[in-house]
Amino acid sequence: MRPTMKDVASAAGVALKTVSRVVNGEPGVHPATAERVREAIDRLGYSRNESARVLRAGRTSTVGLVIEDLADPFYSVLGRAVEDVVIGAGCLLLSASSSEDPARERELVRTFCARRVDGLIMVPAGHDHSYLRQELEAGTPAVFADRPPGPGLDVDTVLCDNAGGAVLVTRHLLAHGHRRIAFLGDDPSIFTAARRLHGYRSAMGHLYDERLVAMRTPTPGSVRADLERMLSLDRPPTALFTGNGRLTVTALRALEGRPLALAGFDDFELADLLTPGVTVVAQDPAGMGRIAAELLFRRLSGEDDPPRHVTLPVRLIPRGSGELPP
Repeated sequence: MRPTMKDVASAAGVALKTVSRVVNGEPGVHPATAERVREAIDRLGYSRNESARVLRAGRTSTVGLVIEDLADPFYSVLGRAVEDVVIGAGCLLLSASSSEDPARERELVRTFCARRVDGLIMVPAGHDHSYLRQELEAGTPAVFADRPPGPGLDVDTVLCDNAGGAVLVTRHLLAHGHRRIAFLGDDPSIFTAARRLHGYRSAMGHLYDERLVAMRTPTPGSVRADLERMLSLDRPPTALFTGNGRLTVTALRALEGRPLALAGFDDFELADLLTPGVTVVAQDPAGMGRIAAELLFRRLSGEDDPPRHVTLPVRLIPRGSGELPP
């Protein structure tokens, strides 16, 4: 039979309230008495009833994290940074992947809320987040990271400078003499993909040629086909800008060493060890996750200021691939 707090009190020869204070870390217990209670707890194998504690406190000390894909290197770094903050606050993190599916995102959020998480951190897959209103009004705060919520919902948000980063890369390639710069991006319905296309197009100005742009969910076959089409043009590209880390790696395989200047959005593992190293504009996924978690815990501590919208800077890392001449 599972030992109770009353059993611990009897074994330690103290009042029930004394055991409660020791278990909950409250002051007012003599050190020698507290040690006697802890010894009784260890001897009996007592553990407090978390369900009952939750009902009394109204909090579960859990946070829900919904991201695109836990296996994606960018999101794994973001998730780990969230986890560090959550654990540091004495809480537990529940994580799940939406797989870029809005219906799955809604189901995951509803599941987390049914389990009474204290708050949510989300990388949204969809554009309609009206389903969150009831949870927000009930006091469950939410912070959006990497992408903003849909129209009509204003909550704390942490983004990177997607358009600015794309301008930075494109201008870097232009400064090295390239005028035919191709752009491979993700599905244009994704916020980050659309903003990076906007930055690229803005920097290209009158040099923009829609034949040098491909925007769709990338696969090895689609990337290869898009590159072959562009390289077969009467005026083929001399440089390529890839819209995320996965696209960069896929493009490297598809190019098979062809002499095309290359620069990508997002850094990735071993990018500096290739020959030449891959020039990238790097985000800060760890910083994004940390700030998102810190904003959430500010809300949980009672902060009711207007929603904060944080945009993190990016940085260009030249390594050789983007500096090849036309």
